[in-house]
Amino acid sequence: MPLFQGTVDEPTAKQYLDKLLELAVSNGITGTAQPRQTAGEDDEEGSDPRFAEADEALGSGDLEAAVAAYEKLVSANPADSEAAERLAGVRLMQRTSGADLNAAREQAANNPDDIDAQLLVADLDVSGGHIDDAFGRLIDLVHRTFGDDRERVRLRLIDLFTVVGNDDERVGRARRDLAAALF
Repeated sequence: MPLFQGTVDEPTAKQYLDKLLELAVSNGITGTAQPRQTAGEDDEEGSDPRFAEADEALGSGDLEAAVAAYEKLVSANPADSEAAERLAGVRLMQRTSGADLNAAREQAANNPDDIDAQLLVADLDVSGGHIDDAFGRLIDLVHRTFGDDRERVRLRLIDLFTVVGNDDERVGRARRDLAAALF
């Protein structure tokens, strides 16, 4: 989308860019861009030194330490989407660790208004690749909840969007459905 129709003078362009940067900062976009991997670089998962502490914690099965390491990275650079995706993934692992899928499904089916039960099944669905089911379950729950409960469900859904990946078309559809449910 073009920023301007035709050419503009330098002061106008500068004013526009200053306002754009101000809006970015007010929406939490701060820090510096992280370099992207280029062709020929090592593609091995976990080879990025930023993730060494978290990878070590994951390797030893310490999910809590991995979450803390990723939170530290995201806090230092909120625009680091790879760290945010990894954090969301480890949080999902943490939430689903030791969960029994059949028991969780039964609990959710018998208690449709039990938010914890619905959130757990959605987490397990994402872990099992049933993305549309998870998103549909939580969007339905957004329709039926209010206040803090609704916000809790919305935040979990956004976290699951991050796990699945914002480029995934199912996330795009679910974002539209979520907006419709909220407004």
